[in-house]
Amino acid sequence: MFGLADVNSFYASCEALFRPDLRGKPVIVLSNNDGCVIARSAGAKKLGIKMGAPWFQIRAQAFSEPVHVFSSNYALYHTLSQRVMMSLEAMAPRVEQYSIDEMFLDLTGIDACEDFEHYGRRLRQYVYDNTGLTVGVGMGPTKTLAKSAQWAGKEWPQFRGVLALSPENPKRTETLLSRQPVSEIWGVGRRISRQLGIIGISTALDLARASPAYIRKNFSVVLERTVHELNGTSCIALDEAPQIKKQIACSRSFGERVTSKTAMQEALCLYATRAAEKLRAEQQYCRQINIFIRTSPHATGEVFYGNSAGEHLIIPTQDTRDVIETAMRLLDKIWLEGRRYMKAGIMLDDFTPDSIVQPDLFDDSRIRSNSLQLMKVLDGINQSGKGSLWFARQGVDKEWTMKRDMLSQSYMTSWSDIPVAYIR
Repeated sequence: MFGLADVNSFYASCEALFRPDLRGKPVIVLSNNDGCVIARSAGAKKLGIKMGAPWFQIRAQAFSEPVHVFSSNYALYHTLSQRVMMSLEAMAPRVEQYSIDEMFLDLTGIDACEDFEHYGRRLRQYVYDNTGLTVGVGMGPTKTLAKSAQWAGKEWPQFRGVLALSPENPKRTETLLSRQPVSEIWGVGRRISRQLGIIGISTALDLARASPAYIRKNFSVVLERTVHELNGTSCIALDEAPQIKKQIACSRSFGERVTSKTAMQEALCLYATRAAEKLRAEQQYCRQINIFIRTSPHATGEVFYGNSAGEHLIIPTQDTRDVIETAMRLLDKIWLEGRRYMKAGIMLDDFTPDSIVQPDLFDDSRIRSNSLQLMKVLDGINQSGKGSLWFARQGVDKEWTMKRDMLSQSYMTSWSDIPVAYIR
């Protein structure tokens, strides 16, 4: 048996956690640069606010009650995610983190000690006691059925957030699948669901009863695997070891259009710093660095310009200084004056677990002395929460940084923002 624990309306729940006055109220969280809605509380959903709705449209609407709006606070979400995952790990022998707010659990043998749904409610209470956040728990003999059970636990309140689809009760599984739209099945997107609808497959039960050979021939082996999973045959194992990344990217849209090369250098320096930090966290070295810059394709009266450049390194690196220097050289190749740039980014590629290479007879490149020690000190200070170090080229007055006009406090990562309780 597999379990899937998922935090309800994660971003919105994080925002309401330290604001008791917002519990049960409509809360939405916006994307980068306060662009569109990426998270909604139950109250916001009742008002009819859609995912992906632009903020400028929401702002112009009149709702029956006030809507509380927040910019994305990723530091807060990451910290709370870690606490949720630690709580789940304490309650299950084997786990696989699937996303920032979801984790698969190995529940094999749990029913020898207690009923699955009783365990699910105990798990739900444990996470709430440790974090203040509520999770939904779905359980089934396959990952796909666990996902379906978790979806149903959200969809129908009578399950109170916990539902188990056990092999001993096939009727319950069949009833759920008959009511689940095929578009809500794990791994089935809008395009495939439309194609399935053309041939009369509109529910999960329809897909479960389809011929696996026919699905494989006309769609893919991945969808055939989903058919088997819906019928209780496990095809997707629990992956305890996180996948090693094959590419690291860091890009942002600017809060204000960038017109000077100095500002663009500052932005790319910042992105290079963050990408190098992620690279070291993966314990990898990169041999390829690429950057891109572009203007807005929708700006009236402006000619669109977008370009990219890359460089292959002789010696693999994870040193931030190397990444910054390479990014600055690449920017010199593609920069055009007189443009209003809306976005830039950097990508690290071609990873290796060490910096050992066969030297080139005609190349004079050298590994920086004490690079590992310096980067370790740099990361240690920046992750301590007691201070930060940055490269001067990142600048100080960054007018181009993304807009976050409704950013909440850093309740868990800044000493000055720690909540204070007053007892009378």
